[in-house]
Amino acid sequence: MGIKAALPRYELYLYTAVLGLALIWAGSWIFEASSDHVNRKAFKENVKPGWHYFGRKMDVTDFEWAMWFSTFRNHILFALTGHVIFAKIFTIVAPKHRSLIFGVYGGLAVLVTMGWTYMALLLSHCIILYSVALAKKKWLCFAAGLGTLASIKLEPYNSWQEALVTGSFDLQDILFYGGCGFTIMRCMSFGLENCEKKDGNYTFSDLLRYNFYLPFFFFGPIMTFDLYYAQANNTQLTRKEREMWNITTKALLHLAIILVVDVFFHYLYILTIPSDMKLVGKLSDWCLAGLAYSNLVYDWVKAAVMFGVINTVATLDHLDPPQPPKCITMLYVFAETHFDRGINDWLCKYVYDYIGKDHTKIFRELLATICTFVITTLWLGPCELVYIWSFFNCFGLNFELWVAKFFSLPPFSTIEGAMGEAMSRRIRGVFNAANFWAIVLYNVLALNSLEFAKMVARRLIFKGFPLSSLSVLLVTYCGVQLVKERERRQALLEDPEPVKPVDDGKQKAE
Repeated sequence: MGIKAALPRYELYLYTAVLGLALIWAGSWIFEASSDHVNRKAFKENVKPGWHYFGRKMDVTDFEWAMWFSTFRNHILFALTGHVIFAKIFTIVAPKHRSLIFGVYGGLAVLVTMGWTYMALLLSHCIILYSVALAKKKWLCFAAGLGTLASIKLEPYNSWQEALVTGSFDLQDILFYGGCGFTIMRCMSFGLENCEKKDGNYTFSDLLRYNFYLPFFFFGPIMTFDLYYAQANNTQLTRKEREMWNITTKALLHLAIILVVDVFFHYLYILTIPSDMKLVGKLSDWCLAGLAYSNLVYDWVKAAVMFGVINTVATLDHLDPPQPPKCITMLYVFAETHFDRGINDWLCKYVYDYIGKDHTKIFRELLATICTFVITTLWLGPCELVYIWSFFNCFGLNFELWVAKFFSLPPFSTIEGAMGEAMSRRIRGVFNAANFWAIVLYNVLALNSLEFAKMVARRLIFKGFPLSSLSVLLVTYCGVQLVKERERRQALLEDPEPVKPVDDGKQKAE
């Protein structure tokens, strides 16, 4: 109801002005903290020389970003360029066999990069899970898949397997977990889709072609087997209007985002500052709020760039891959909170939607979310921080349903029905703003530390009350209303409201 109601234009302009000024204000505090404390002892390991001609050092705390765009950059470019060239040639010459070429090239790239012992380990996982899939029992596919996943996430089994693939390649340990983890999830998708196949079974060759598609292999996203099989074996290959233009535009956009992130890493040390709790304790409430928010935005940007680059290659292969995640700025409900849309689609299809059905029953939803986060916990690697993250996000998802159910009962539903749509949207916006900060606090603990998340919560909820608490809530409320307006307009573009027929008598009188 609230999303369909438009607010006055002057009100939206006011929200934009408040939000813009607040972001500039918080950014100035972070810049000041970055500049004044660059020589602190805690900064020396994470802030390295950067732009010498500007005299600014660079925040290099995130090893993943440094890995993708420095150490591993040439490997990625070389491997993906080769994939694009071979894929294009064989798509033109033999479109019926392009999925085979995808699998062969990907398998050879993995073999050359990681060695034959790693390939043998992957094939053993594939053989075991394929054999289980032939039984066509979903519970058995889940049991075998989760057991195999546990073998690379729990000690001592993961150390034993990792020891098999030791080598001189610097990133071998990182690629080990990525390749093995995604392989097991893909094998589970294959097995579950094979259970749905009425006539016969998919072949082992189908599994290998699906698993060794190189762009998705090490870092995802996961594309469920049914979608990949249908798209990779499609021989009617055509481009949509302006599709190549859109692909080129997205590629240039990703390059621009990488440059913007590089600039921010030189001027705002958003990753290093939270690691120095003594410094954090001296910062203002606005600076802490800005740090928590910017850390989640950065994590989204990192995921969007990584998946965006991979998806660009997949789109060139005539695939429709899972899209990058929704920006944290656009999130005010837990149901849309995910940083890997591929994993999210996998979990929704095989667990969350399968158990939760229409997600309106409280106990069924509770069971669905618990099962989903149990698997997510295993996927991320069980530890205290992951347990806390899973618990709070599971609680948040259920709490939303409980609140919605409660306020759908009289007299609340009657009161909301009597008020205007715009006022209803404003009231909902207050709750959504509070929900936004719950999402930030529940997820920033996994990105930085539990101590930093607790510090932000104490300052914004207790010590900063009422001035800091209410001012931050007000700014967030403005942002939520702008997001709601954007969603309202997008919904009208996708499904315009029907025009009411003009009364015949009135029409004649005119």
